[in-house]
Amino acid sequence: MLEQKQRSEQLRRSINRHRFGVAAAIAVLAVLGGIYWIAHLRSNPDAAACRDAIATAGWIAPLATGEVAALAVAHSAFRVPDLTFKDDAGQVRTLKDWRGRTVMLNLWATWCVPCRKEMPALDALQAKLGGDQFQVVAVNIDTRDPQKPRAFLQQVGVSHLAYFSDDSAQVFETLKEAGKALGMPTTLIIGPNGCEIGTMAGPAEWASDDGIKLVSAAIEIAP
Repeated sequence: MLEQKQRSEQLRRSINRHRFGVAAAIAVLAVLGGIYWIAHLRSNPDAAACRDAIATAGWIAPLATGEVAALAVAHSAFRVPDLTFKDDAGQVRTLKDWRGRTVMLNLWATWCVPCRKEMPALDALQAKLGGDQFQVVAVNIDTRDPQKPRAFLQQVGVSHLAYFSDDSAQVFETLKEAGKALGMPTTLIIGPNGCEIGTMAGPAEWASDDGIKLVSAAIEIAP
């Protein structure tokens, strides 16, 4: 009987030690996890603010096929800089003017042949989906002859896109420095909170079935 009690007591102590060890391990993991999250936030202050955009990017990733297969969905947080440009009346505008909407920011120029071919598709996309929840913001970066891009848009029948321009091309340089503009055209899909959802290097048929499905999903999913 005494031996049985001793064995029971040893077993109980062993179980308690095991429980203590498990609890200690969990506590250590929680601390390490907290340290990692704090370090992550410090290294990327946009991480918390852009969680919704990253989630949206994950949801629309399977739709980046066909005509929009080249879209690179965001895997890490990036708040797009508050780029500055001018509207058709010469008034200064910034991306903050569209905060609360999903935005497709497109940089184009008349000297860029793929850009010229893409403009009718962007115009058609704006005609179909543009409104309180979404807008195509196409910014021309021609640095000479400001009338040339206007004449081109009129010539190809673009009528739904508002005209925006930056004759210093600083918007392109800013995105290039951030690693988001590798050439022309450059297109960013930006969530309502100003964070990147996806980036396209080169042209796309945005008004195709593939493009409409992808952009529609981004608009619907974005909070």
